[in-house]
Amino acid sequence: MRIVGKKILLKVKYKNIGNVKLCKEIDRLISDLESFKPREKSIHAIRSDADNVHSDGFYFFDIHIHRTLIVVEFDDDGEATIVWAGTHQEYETTFKNNKLSIEKWLRKNGYID
Repeated sequence: MRIVGKKILLKVKYKNIGNVKLCKEIDRLISDLESFKPREKSIHAIRSDADNVHSDGFYFFDIHIHRTLIVVEFDDDGEATIVWAGTHQEYETTFKNNKLSIEKWLRKNGYID
């Protein structure tokens, strides 16, 4: 699978370069996404932390204790688009811990109609 927006994850990684476990988890997520074949299995088969937050295929992933959360949009052509990443505190500030706020953010940023 091709990943668009990988630089968002790499920015989190380089910002936290001293956090070896977080960096390894980011590398593992990238590897998992690159090897993922959406027509063959579900994302939950390779990532148990995948949390579907919108019916258009948007997911959050919990990465290590740092609680970096990532929204990934999967399309039918085997492409994952990273659209947001941040700490758990940034997640709570941005998305208010509810799906309605997530949907409003996705709509405001042009990811859904």
